[in-house]
Amino acid sequence: MADVVVTVPKRFGLVAWIAEGDPAGAPWSGNIWHFNLWGRPPQIAPGERVYVVYNGKLRGYAPLVRISRAGPDFSLVRHGGAVAVTIDEEITGFRGYRYRWWEIEQERPFPDWRIP
Repeated sequence: MADVVVTVPKRFGLVAWIAEGDPAGAPWSGNIWHFNLWGRPPQIAPGERVYVVYNGKLRGYAPLVRISRAGPDFSLVRHGGAVAVTIDEEITGFRGYRYRWWEIEQERPFPDWRIP
């Protein structure tokens, strides 16, 4: 299995995404969060990482809890536990998901992840 990468659309906005809940560094609120996608779900197992990109920058990851299916759509489901990390590479936004293409050793803490 493998970690996956998703993009928050610019039109949705970073503030709106953060407001959805349990951002990096926050304790788990007890809520369950879904990142909705369509098509074929990725080959990923619970505990593996779902990375998030916004405005060309890797913002961090959260551990996958499960994949939830609803017809042709699916959700990557997470609880708390998000971690702010980035890499020294600009990432162009994309639809759907991709598998992580960088080495974990390239990741570094990203204390300014909330800045668009």
